[in-house]
Amino acid sequence: MENLSLENNITKDIGLQNKQKSFIETTIGKTINAGLDIGLRYLLPDFIENQVIDVKNTLLESGLKEGVKKAVDSAIDLGKSALGIVTGNFENVLQVQNVIKNGGILDTVSDLINSAINKGIENNRLSQNTGNIIKQGKNAIINSISKNIENEFESQLDSVEKLSKYTNNWKEYFNNKDFSGMEKEYKKIKEKIKETIPLENTIKEARKIENLHTLIKNNGGNFDITDEEFELANIIK
Repeated sequence: MENLSLENNITKDIGLQNKQKSFIETTIGKTINAGLDIGLRYLLPDFIENQVIDVKNTLLESGLKEGVKKAVDSAIDLGKSALGIVTGNFENVLQVQNVIKNGGILDTVSDLINSAINKGIENNRLSQNTGNIIKQGKNAIINSISKNIENEFESQLDSVEKLSKYTNNWKEYFNNKDFSGMEKEYKKIKEKIKETIPLENTIKEARKIENLHTLIKNNGGNFDITDEEFELANIIK
């Protein structure tokens, strides 16, 4: 039984690691994409909308998109070792922020942009003149991406804070046996958790609330549940 429990914990850890990595890849990918978009519009003011989109797609398809994914993965793995995260799971947003901040992401993106420009020119998808403009003004793109990443982590810290607030509100309504109040906070929790990096404590707390909320809801909003039902609802699967 002990070995089985250990295997289950390892499986949970690996599952959480994968969820965290996937969330970070997607989130950082979006911030870089948005930063690239803003930077290109600034550097190419005479280009119409479709031309800017074509230039951005050329860069993404010329190795930038795939390169960013690898850079984020590498930063995560190296950062975890540097921070001594032995479980492999990030425990808070600041750990993720430090990893991305110190993982050389911006330097890598800068190199990837150069490489993507060269490849785009070689494949006749990008003119030499446009490539030179982007290279010369590349700092505008990097600064935009950097600002977007900072904003994203500020947003993540705010999301974690709000999740904590909604959770405490739910518990207070639960203690007061106010199901309508619980329902209101539960909906907020479900929405907010979608946009928040999956952290172990956050997920555990959300599952407990989900189990209890569902139990009471299925009981017609009646709080008369047995101790055994209450204990079962608190078991994290």
